[in-house]
Formats: sequence, C-alpha cells, structure tokens
Amino acid sequence: MIGDGAGEIDPEDLDLPLDDTGDDDEETFTELLDFVEEELSFATSHYNDSYLDRRVSSRMRRTQCDSYESYFELLRREPAEQEALLEALSINVTGFFRNPDVWEGIRTVLRRLSGNGPVRVWSAACADGREPYSLAMLAHDDPEIDESSVYVLGTDISRPALETAREGVYEESRTIDLDEQLSFLDDYQRYVDIDGRRYRIADDVRTNVRFQRHDLINDEPKSGFDLVVCRNLFIYIDNAYKRSMLETIARSLRSSGYLVIGKAETIPPNLQSAFAVREARLRIYQRAEPAATDY
Repeated sequence: MIGDGAGEIDPEDLDLPLDDTGDDDEETFTELLDFVEEELSFATSHYNDSYLDRRVSSRMRRTQCDSYESYFELLRREPAEQEALLEALSINVTGFFRNPDVWEGIRTVLRRLSGNGPVRVWSAACADGREPYSLAMLAHDDPEIDESSVYVLGTDISRPALETAREGVYEESRTIDLDEQLSFLDDYQRYVDIDGRRYRIADDVRTNVRFQRHDLINDEPKSGFDLVVCRNLFIYIDNAYKRSMLETIARSLRSSGYLVIGKAETIPPNLQSAFAVREARLRIYQRAEPAATDY
C-alpha cells in the first residue's frame, strides 16, 4: 500500500490495461481476482477494477502472457509469480516529505501535541518507510517538538517494502532525487548518512521508529494514536469499502486525535461527523468528540 502524497501516480499505473477480448476474457479476469482474494489473501474486492486491471496487465507484459487465461495458468502454478503479483498490487509509491505544504501542516500538528506526554503517530500504508522517517526527522529538526517523546509506527502489507523500511537504506537513481526530497529540511544531512548515491537514516532518527505488517482492510484497529497519516491510499479503494477503513482509523485514534489523508481524497459524507476539518486544503482532520462513542 501507499504511503504518502496525493495526486501522484505510481509509475506502474502508466501501463494501460490490455484490450478486452470479450465476455470469456472478462470472466477469466474475475476468476483470477477471486483466486488472488481467496487463495492469496489480498482483498481485491476492495480496490477499483481499473487499478487492478492495470497491475495485472503490467505483470502479463512482464511475463509475456498474451491473455488473462494464460496468465492465470502461470499464476496458479508459480509461487514466485504469486509473490510478484502481490507486490505489484501493493501500492508502494512513496517519498520523503512529499507535498511540502502538507508537511508544514503536519509540523503544526506535532507542535500542538508535543509537551503533553508521549506522542504516538501511525503512518498507515507506509510503503518502504520514507514517510515514518520523515515524521521522525521533522520531530528532530523542529525546536518546538520534543523528539524523544514522538513514537512512530509504520505499517504496510508488503513484506519486501517493510524489509527496506527496517534497513533504512535508500538508493538514489536517475528518476529519484533524494537530495531534492530531503531538502524540505534545511540541514537534513544531520539525519542521514550519505555514501555516494546511498542514503542511510541515522541511528538517532531510527530510535523511536518501528515497523510491522498491518492490513488496513482486514486487520483489527490499533489504539491510542494521537496522529494517523494515511495519504494517497483511498483513491485506489472502491467507494463501498472506504467507510470501513476510515472507521478502523477512527477507532485507532484517541479522542481529538488527528488524521491526515491525501490532498486528492475526502472523508465520505457518512463519516464526516466522526472528523472535524482542521485544514481543508491540506486534508487535515481531527477526531470529533461527539463521535467517540459511535465505534
């Protein structure tokens, strides 16, 4: 799943779905999705069909399968392809300090929370960990925030992404400028050890950051969080399932806790009573007191 940033598209999504070949092909695609949900435990029914089709079509191209039927046959017999498809379905686009204006809003929230005891932050669908580390670096960098009291949990459904997150090592490439991403902070090199194009998160930043696997769709809520950051996930989710996921987040927040979602996302009308708008443009909400007994 994704971590952060709104309105930005995963490069995988630039792949267009394969042309339909008729009702039989559509039926096979449905059977393939059922297999992924029932046998591989990935909740395809919660995601937009267009998103699923783009990801499956991308794997078909990479495996040189020319039909859903041939790809489905490959998928059933090859555990390695099952893992590859699950990884492709996980929304793993992320970056350090994406959408700087939103991070200024997050800074304000952390300042409000700091000084009143431990501050527990959940970065849900954090991909490879850059958002949780951004939160920790921001806490270290801002003199109005007590970084020792800020505890960050990053979760995702992708095990490979979580392995990268725990290592805290990121490689710059022709398409990823880590220096530009990190320049949100004036002196980010205090928090990152740089060796050529290799960036390693410093140990003191990593101290209060933990990672674990969590499926926001199927797993139970957390509890006791002051801030949940879940950005650019809901744009991929079918409308029928957004409510249950946001209810999971609501249950995970303390009374008056904060929620930050992607700038292209909104709280559904049937849940607006659970969250008060604090910064509409930045999509920053606060858990509404009257709704605390609803869940």
